[in-house]
Amino acid sequence: MWKWQAEGTAKAVVVLVHSAYEQHLRYAWQIEKWRSAGFHVYMGDLPGHGKNAGADNVHRESFDVYEQAVHDMLKLSSENDLPVFVIAHGLGATITMNILGNRKFNVAGAIFTSPWLQLKKLPPKAPNAFPGVAQLSGRRKMDHEITLRDLTRSQFTLDQEAENKNYHTVITASWFKELQSYMKETAAAVEVYPQIPTYLHTAERDAITEKETARQWLLKQQLTEFSYKEWKFCYHDIFQEPEKEEVFLATQGFIHTVLRSVGYLIEE
Repeated sequence: MWKWQAEGTAKAVVVLVHSAYEQHLRYAWQIEKWRSAGFHVYMGDLPGHGKNAGADNVHRESFDVYEQAVHDMLKLSSENDLPVFVIAHGLGATITMNILGNRKFNVAGAIFTSPWLQLKKLPPKAPNAFPGVAQLSGRRKMDHEITLRDLTRSQFTLDQEAENKNYHTVITASWFKELQSYMKETAAAVEVYPQIPTYLHTAERDAITEKETARQWLLKQQLTEFSYKEWKFCYHDIFQEPEKEEVFLATQGFIHTVLRSVGYLIEE
């Protein structure tokens, strides 16, 4: 886990939680934007990802260890005596939804981008190669085959990550089985998620997840303060898209609104 200090006096803390298969280096642009805007930033690689990857780069981690990692980041970030905002993407968003619902954290607001609540893109072998549920409980490996081109249409981002050796999409069948149950339970949960300001971003051309499932999750929570935005033309990784500056400004505006509502004076 790492902390990046805000430039000047910090107004709040941002905790970034990445999605499945990736790692913190993909968030360098976003980290610098938040630092420059006056926020401390906390982030770490989830278990089995990035610097924490296993020797064979196969994802077989328990979702309990993912939740513990996010728990630790939120706990550490709360020691600054500043409002904490969590920005979580993809599977990271799904994990964070559960953490905030099941444990008490003094989080000022949450921003979720393209949460994994129902997958559009499945591992090619998953639907047909395992006719019985029991066969999904073993160590059999399969490739989810989510490529970087599935995530963003930004050629600049793709060129930067052409030599990325820390993006791994091979999983075990049991991991995929646990993922499916985890997403289904999260999508169905009502009156578990806390009453905190929440901003949900989805992408019009998301090929990875069903954006309508995410929107329905948000509506079911019956929050008193929430925002929803579907970004036209965008792919799954909204903060990696050509529109990322607009996405950042919209998210920053949401955070500033929340800070003003609790009595902070914010200079734009």
